Amino acid sequence: MSFDQQAIEQRAARMRADILKMVTLAGSGHPGGSLSSTDIMATLYFGDVLRYRPEEPKWDGRDRFILSKGHVAPVLYAALANAGCFDVTELAALRKFNSRLQGHPDHLKLPAVEVSTGSLGQGLSIAAGIAYGLRACEQTEQKVYVLLGDGELQEGQNWEAAMFAAHQRLDNLIAIVDNNGLQIDGRLEDVVSLGSIADKFSSFGFTVFEVDGHDVAELKDAFNRAVEVQGTPVVIIAKTIKGKGVSFMENQAGWHGKAPSDELCDTALKELGTSMSEEVRR
Repeated sequence: MSFDQQAIEQRAARMRADILKMVTLAGSGHPGGSLSSTDIMATLYFGDVLRYRPEEPKWDGRDRFILSKGHVAPVLYAALANAGCFDVTELAALRKFNSRLQGHPDHLKLPAVEVSTGSLGQGLSIAAGIAYGLRACEQTEQKVYVLLGDGELQEGQNWEAAMFAAHQRLDNLIAIVDNNGLQIDGRLEDVVSLGSIADKFSSFGFTVFEVDGHDVAELKDAFNRAVEVQGTPVVIIAKTIKGKGVSFMENQAGWHGKAPSDELCDTALKELGTSMSEEVRR
């Protein structure tokens, strides 16, 4: 697969529509952070970055992806469905009883999910442990990618994991921070300011790249550079907009964990050039 910027942007637009439809049908979920991280996920899964086999989710040669901010499961499900890991019509089952698509990813229900997540602050520790284990098993080609929310960096466990990863020189670990500046209670600066995220990770021994998290070409370049880094773990800080792509959701903390009404969903889908009456994929 070669890098096709337009194709990835189109895929991201489709994923955004899928996210809105499934959250609206469920009547609950987390659209804001799902939409802010859509371009990151589209680049990972469709930009010749993440190595995976849809038909063989536990393939030994795969890269690992950990969704640390598990509440944005809709963006992960949209990526997996569009990648062919399961049929897109299953997206309509989000948060339904007995569904494989729970409100937070469950690897026991859905094999394409690497790790069950939901408790914020744990993902970087899990990813560092997997990266350490892969190296111990001499599986040096595989990378471990972990997507973090900026709000969850207020959790101290992240920095314990950062110390471990840097001390162990885990250059097979690539963290991505969805830096949209908002969390459930409002602006990060008002809740608990993080200061400079780049400076923090750098001081812990990470190689740091900062990018526009909605520019898939910038994201692809950062991923390309990240896999070439030797001797340190990497973090890509992606500056994003919460609710990206839906005018009334953008930069609004209130859309962190609230489903739109049918009417608002129709309005949002029109902005994306689709409608609820079409199949979930479209």
